[in-house]
Amino acid sequence: MRWRSEKGLPSPKRVETIDDRTTADTAYRLACEGTGLIWRGDFQNARQLLKAIAKRIDKRFASKLRTAVTSRETFNLYRQTQSQRARTLDKLLIAFEADHRILLRRAPDVHSACEKVYGISNEPYVTSLRELLGLIGAHEWYKKGIDIAALGAKIYPHYGVFAPIRQEYIQLLAETPFPSDITTHTTAFDIGTGTGVLAALLAQRGIQHVIGTDQDLRAVECARDNIARLGLQHQVQILQCDLFPPVDPVDLIVCNPPWIPARPSSPLERAIYDPDNQMLRSFLAGVSDYLKPNGEIWLIMSNFAEQLGLRTHEQWLSFIASAGLKVVDKRDAKPHHPRTLDTSDPLHAARKAEIVSLWRMNRA
Repeated sequence: MRWRSEKGLPSPKRVETIDDRTTADTAYRLACEGTGLIWRGDFQNARQLLKAIAKRIDKRFASKLRTAVTSRETFNLYRQTQSQRARTLDKLLIAFEADHRILLRRAPDVHSACEKVYGISNEPYVTSLRELLGLIGAHEWYKKGIDIAALGAKIYPHYGVFAPIRQEYIQLLAETPFPSDITTHTTAFDIGTGTGVLAALLAQRGIQHVIGTDQDLRAVECARDNIARLGLQHQVQILQCDLFPPVDPVDLIVCNPPWIPARPSSPLERAIYDPDNQMLRSFLAGVSDYLKPNGEIWLIMSNFAEQLGLRTHEQWLSFIASAGLKVVDKRDAKPHHPRTLDTSDPLHAARKAEIVSLWRMNRA
């Protein structure tokens, strides 16, 4: 039977079959030992078992997180525990027949969600229940879309593409006045376009030609889908490339890079985590070559990494100076997503203090 993992996880070396008679403690112990557990009972009971295993993991690591002294230590322990948590939970497996059918009691019809991600399947396969639930959740987001107030329209995220649920950074882009040199004949870049939401907003605000780029094929397809839904395909072009497109310098370059200098543990997390600030530094180092003499760079950044002690404000300013750029303006927004109110979150203090900013820059 074929093994599937969108995160690129290796198949378990040991596999056991379990069902409704298996206790949560037994399943938890086997999963911690690295055993893959193929579920043969009621599908909804498998979901309950996954929650029960998660509770045991969280209880185990709660005391460990309390030993951290600094914000940086808390973050590093949090990432370690989240990684171990994911590895353990991913051991609960679901078997599929060909054509994405699940032959379990009370199993949902997941054909559409799976086919959108995996494509047509003519052979049986196995994947983790956790991955399947992620596919189902992403498919629901795709079907109903996300209301974007600044656009007055919906954006439809694809699986594996970061969804614009937090919208303070979108509002910043919507409310920041264009400099006087920006006209209806202006060309702009949206680097790392993701769902295409910022490229669409630039076009809606009157930029005649917007080029959105992303190195991830799923993001490129997602952005093209959203641009077409919004009827903006004559203004917005989406290209697959690493950072900058091979065109002449432009008037405005917008980028919303990953905000946290840490290693991602899944493809989706590449939109959040940027190891050693590699993407950020590459963007800043190369952006002047693609900017007209009087053009501007609009970089959307959070100070969350500074709140966690992963990067200092002085280091951030030094990145800008080293790239031969200067700041001409900065606009701030305070996030209001639910996690800022969750006092049980180990990173609550940093989330509560977080500020998202749009930095306007040009050549020094």
